[in-house]
Amino acid sequence: MFYKVLADITVLIHFLWIVFLFLGAIWGRKSRAVKTFHLAGLAFAFIIQIFDWYCPLTHLEAWLRAKHNPGLTYTGSFIIHYVEKIIYIEISPTIILIVTLLLGGLNVWIYLRK
Repeated sequence: MFYKVLADITVLIHFLWIVFLFLGAIWGRKSRAVKTFHLAGLAFAFIIQIFDWYCPLTHLEAWLRAKHNPGLTYTGSFIIHYVEKIIYIEISPTIILIVTLLLGGLNVWIYLRK
């Protein structure tokens, strides 16, 4: 049960991280530290997309789920796994890369709009 709770907390943190990547520029305009952390996070998101890596939080969640119950683990992307459950279609890595690039462009626009 302990590993399941940790895996669920990891999913929540992962979700909040994604929300921060989408909306962090709004908060980052007011705080230099947040702006730096946000831009570093976006750069990391680009890097893992370019090299077709998975987020470390995805690996952590899968490991925790395997420790709790090996039948609950999944392979692949955190986003694809959970979004697929909501909309019942598979999202290609190309679409995720395009959304990541649009997200980065939007955030750069927000920062430069001062």
